[in-house]
Amino acid sequence: MQNVIVAVGRFKAGPEKALFDHFAGRLQPSLELREVEEKKRLSGDQLKNREAELLLAQVPKGAVTVALDGTGNALSSRQLAERLGGWRDDGRRHAAFLIGGADGLDASVLARAELTLSLGPQTWPHLMVRGMLAEQLYRAHSILAGHPYHRD
Repeated sequence: MQNVIVAVGRFKAGPEKALFDHFAGRLQPSLELREVEEKKRLSGDQLKNREAELLLAQVPKGAVTVALDGTGNALSSRQLAERLGGWRDDGRRHAAFLIGGADGLDASVLARAELTLSLGPQTWPHLMVRGMLAEQLYRAHSILAGHPYHRD
């Protein structure tokens, strides 16, 4: 199954990108990153709505849609692996993980998601979330493959 991260904003060189690249490069098939950005000066609900449109337009057809949001389910690494394995075994070809901008995700994204996932109660910079998610996807892949990277 191909995992795709669709995120608001653009990476620049730096430690967050290096972390993402480190784990994304270890996944087979490789982890795809699709970045979206609104160029118009919008604010509040207008910006969240436009970001939602941009994010959802990048979700592959038929993909499992996972919204990253602080109000979501905080799954363990093993639970995430089980979800991914179940989707894979059900014949799902893609899983798209959506990361919003500074103001979070619009309600339309949350409504479309088959899973709303939280990385915990803390607030994380959205550029860092990409690397953290890439590591968890690599960890889930390792769990499913029986690789010793993950230790309970």
